[in-house]
Amino acid sequence: MRDVVEQLQRLGMSGYEAKAYVTLVGAGQPLNGYEVAKRSGVPRSTVYETLGKLVAKGAAYELRGSDDATDYLPLPPRSLLERMRREFTDSIESLEVSLPAIVAPPKAHLIHNLKDAGALLARAEDVVAGARGDLFLSIWPEEMGLLSSLIRRAVERGVETSVMHFGAAREPVGDLYEHRFPSPGAVPEGEGGAKEDPDHRLLVVAGDRREALIGGFAGGTAWGVYTEDPAVVAMAVDYVRQDIALQIVADRVGHETMREILSTDPGLRRLLADRDRPATLLRAAGVPGHRPYGSPPSPGTPAPHDHA
Repeated sequence: MRDVVEQLQRLGMSGYEAKAYVTLVGAGQPLNGYEVAKRSGVPRSTVYETLGKLVAKGAAYELRGSDDATDYLPLPPRSLLERMRREFTDSIESLEVSLPAIVAPPKAHLIHNLKDAGALLARAEDVVAGARGDLFLSIWPEEMGLLSSLIRRAVERGVETSVMHFGAAREPVGDLYEHRFPSPGAVPEGEGGAKEDPDHRLLVVAGDRREALIGGFAGGTAWGVYTEDPAVVAMAVDYVRQDIALQIVADRVGHETMREILSTDPGLRRLLADRDRPATLLRAAGVPGHRPYGSPPSPGTPAPHDHA
């Protein structure tokens, strides 16, 4: 019952209204105010006011008997939810026109920090849900499990979706490419290889070439930034596109050939020598438990691996 009451509150009912409505629905017969107060926990001093508000909203009806006593009957849940859905949709459609009309031009491109996993994932959901043209994602199975339903809805509404997925995907969605090259441990450190570490995961989500979220997870902690800065958004998009392009080329020419190229070409070795894994970014961001960027590793700590 508590969950139902909380959900009704999110849709606009007060706590007392939600409790009274749920009590009426669960009774299976009309109730008077005294019975509603007794069963719901709504104070007797406010129960009739609460029932009156439900009647005014159309969520309940008054039934007057021959003795002039008043009982209350709920609007059936299916009808209530359909009415709420219509009203919500009407409000959204109205706000889609009226809200943009009062938005002031930003004095600077928006950017803000996200300091925990909840905030990071909630903002990622916003970017995915708001996309109308295209989406670019670099994502691990842990986060894909949480965002896949929203990503699938984006695909269904015609959003061109490109995904670099680190690991096997249970249910591929959009244009998804599994990150198979370089495979973990396939190339020795310093030879263009990357040992991907699922405990240090980077998440990149860019929507409509307009907004981007970049963040990471490490040992139960998380960090991230959201931005509408065009330069940062462009870099986020290119990061995902280039990773996907490398995977496609590796699949086409063969992984062994790509490893040989990465390990023997001086230019590529130089360019990839300091492209550290996400753990370095986490350290740079000051995530607890990770040393600052540029500081020496503690004894016995392996050097960061390259991420091609």
